[in-house]
Amino acid sequence: MKLFDFQKQALEDTRKFKKVAYYFDMGLGKTFMGSEKMFDFDNDVNLLICQKSKIDDWAEHFNKYYEFEIFNLTNQKKLNEFIEKSKLTVEKYILGIINYELIFRRPALLKLENFTLCLDESSLIQNHKSKRSKAILKLKSHSVILLSGTPTSGKYENLWSQGKLLGWEISRKAFEKSYVNQLKLEGKHVFVVDKENPYKNVERLKNKLREYGAVFLKTEDVHDLPKQKFIKINVKKTSEYEKFKKKKYLVIGKNELVGDTEFSFRLYSRMLCGHFNPNKLTAFKDLLESSNERFVVFYNFKAELKALEEICKQLNRPISKLNGDEKTLKNYRNYSNSITLIQYKAGAMGGNFQKATKIIYFTLTESSELFMQSMKRIHRIGQEKPCLYYILHCKNSIEDEVLSNLKTRENLTNDLFKEG
Repeated sequence: MKLFDFQKQALEDTRKFKKVAYYFDMGLGKTFMGSEKMFDFDNDVNLLICQKSKIDDWAEHFNKYYEFEIFNLTNQKKLNEFIEKSKLTVEKYILGIINYELIFRRPALLKLENFTLCLDESSLIQNHKSKRSKAILKLKSHSVILLSGTPTSGKYENLWSQGKLLGWEISRKAFEKSYVNQLKLEGKHVFVVDKENPYKNVERLKNKLREYGAVFLKTEDVHDLPKQKFIKINVKKTSEYEKFKKKKYLVIGKNELVGDTEFSFRLYSRMLCGHFNPNKLTAFKDLLESSNERFVVFYNFKAELKALEEICKQLNRPISKLNGDEKTLKNYRNYSNSITLIQYKAGAMGGNFQKATKIIYFTLTESSELFMQSMKRIHRIGQEKPCLYYILHCKNSIEDEVLSNLKTRENLTNDLFKEG
């Protein structure tokens, strides 16, 4: 398998490590880095954990470039075969692939010893209290490979779990005391991260991670990619938005919106800036009519998909979809005027869409990680044209706060990649 020079250099720089993290910007070939390092580790037994949507992609990759025997561990029968085979002297490497949502439901994997563990998108174990993180931290791996382009989502306190997997024996409490500025809430025994000055000793933190086998690499360090331009298209909020903001209750069509909790209030406020806002739907339609080129569109909710799909049909544009229920990309590949509708959680963290040069954010995600990953679906190796990003933005609404938070987290993530 032919690697780029920067990939070869990263492998050479981490040759002495049994536990490594390749924090490579999206589009720099983390799949190739992870598989090649796994091959170099030369362990008979290997376990790869990834998103459910990526299981088939990883299996196809290893079948194409290596002679691993692949087991899809989402299947109980295959899991049992994998566990039994791991106890034997095997003729060729065996690789079990499973998704994060199932890992804590497969206690049999705790029986594995002296194997290579690879985490694709290792940022998914940021929450050390989650079932998936606890299960993964209990695994008895010998070698570790962490892969992520956004290891923290802009929150450095979330690096502790990954550092622990790399062999950094520091307690969670000591980690936060050393690198996180915390404030005690008045009258409560509760500490929160200082928003104004959240972190300290950042260079020491980055150097420590490098000591434990972490490599940070941004695209601009190794490739000259085309320019990116962000265009914010402001749209008016509706009177219904103001009514809901005031009363935390609204009936709109057949929908009853009750914002009696912070979560529900925030959720419905975002929806009122999206598919419930005819001004934004009109702006979306106008944008599609302005160009007959391919567009990739990111959205959050199923109701948004229905509204966006209807507009695309009105304009007689070929549609491709990527979400939790379907993956139909034929029109994206075959038609230069296609519209590809992608739900953030299903498609922001994987997929190559370099045929397109334009992304529309109908509504924004609140996850900095998903937002940063989504940008790289078109801006990656192989892209030869400038990339345009259209943000449909509801002025003087909750979307102001969402966008501001995303920018803050993006800056903190980028700072993590900078050399001191």
